[in-house]
Amino acid sequence: MSEALVTTLRHGPVLEIRLNSPKSRNSLIEPLREALGDAVKAAALDRSARVIYLTAEGQSFCAGGDLFALQKACDPWMVHRRLRKLDHWLTPLITLDRPVVVAVNGHAVGGGMGLALCGDVLFADESAKFMAGFFRLGAIPDIATMYHLPRLLGMAQAKRILFNNLTLTATEAAALGLVQQVVPDAKLYQVGLDHAQRLAAGPAEVMGLAKITMARSFETSLADMLAFEGMGQALAMSNPEFREGLAAAIEKRPADYMAACEREIAAQREAQ
Repeated sequence: MSEALVTTLRHGPVLEIRLNSPKSRNSLIEPLREALGDAVKAAALDRSARVIYLTAEGQSFCAGGDLFALQKACDPWMVHRRLRKLDHWLTPLITLDRPVVVAVNGHAVGGGMGLALCGDVLFADESAKFMAGFFRLGAIPDIATMYHLPRLLGMAQAKRILFNNLTLTATEAAALGLVQQVVPDAKLYQVGLDHAQRLAAGPAEVMGLAKITMARSFETSLADMLAFEGMGQALAMSNPEFREGLAAAIEKRPADYMAACEREIAAQREAQ
């Protein structure tokens, strides 16, 4: 039996999703994309998975598209069908209503850079390099690169990086704000996991609600954004995380958000 192209591992409330095709540098071949989509969809249905930790096996995070496969898959309808399937594996990751932490090891190239930018918090090892590289092939950026990069850096910086085919070192990516922290190669995995655990110990469901609300901010008027915030706040304050956080603040003690959510999940199961 062939080894799984994407694996999952639980670390308590953190679900690690790992790209597991090191021989291909985790290229975004169709079977890997399908497996990633399945893993993300399963995570979306599991409320006990409070934070997603996206990692990769081998020396590269993700090499993007398979160049040799693209030679045979550039017919307009083939491209159209392939990118229509983003709704299966990429959109669910971007819109996941929980924090997503990404650990970028080695190279994140083309669609691999786009995939990394889908995370809410990025960590990178000292060897990491970010390269869009689409214009070197005469293709436009995809895998949500043109969605995320202008939002994260502004239009001028996005154009500078894309049009000049720049390769960003981990340090340069951190200076621009794409990466939260650069760490030694051997420490990347644990540093990213530790941060994911800290987020999971916080009000992760409410952070997810804020995340999907903020995603609307660039296309939404002030009036609509205030309305979204109002509706979101009504939901947040009905969540057990808010009740626990408020009680902890009044009682001057640390909040235990995970326990509060676990009690609610248990109560819902008993009621079924």
